[in-house]
Parts: sequence; structure tokens; C-alpha cells
Amino acid sequence: MIIGVCTLEIMIYGVNSLKEKRQVIKSILGRIKSRYNVSIAEIDLNDVWRSGIIGIACVSNDSIHARQMLSNVMKFIERDSRVEIMKHNIEIM
Repeated sequence: MIIGVCTLEIMIYGVNSLKEKRQVIKSILGRIKSRYNVSIAEIDLNDVWRSGIIGIACVSNDSIHARQMLSNVMKFIERDSRVEIMKHNIEIM
């Protein structure tokens, strides 16, 4: 069993409150959950308006497949104009 874990530090544009930030994050997480077979959640910086850290995990039987799944999720997030990925870290265990 191969486990892929990715953390993303994101910058969220056009938000002026925590409520707006949570709406953007919830929208992105919901779309990813419906398209990809991964677990995803906001894991840190919950009380910061324009930043957040998202954690993504997937299970596979092949490390190449796990890395590819995480890369596809990152590309999906990058296409969303409301957010920008500032840092990312991928680990395959």
C-alpha cells in the first residue's frame, strides 16, 4: 500500500472576511472531492483571511499513480483564479 500526502499553502484573493474565505475553500474542496478519489481538508491557518493550508491524501498500489493523482489535484487548484499555490510539499510513503 502506497500513501501519497500533499500539503499546499494557498493565498486566497478577493476575500475580506473569514466567511468569504471559508466559502471559497469549501467550494474548492467540494469540487475536488467529487472529481478525485482523495481525502482533502483545510488543516492550518483557519483564522487567517487570505491564507490557508490544505492537506490532501490518497492511497494507491503504485507510487507513480499516487504522485500523478496529487499532481492532478494541484493542477485543478492552480486553474482556479481565486487562489494561488504559494508552497507545496508531496510525500510518498
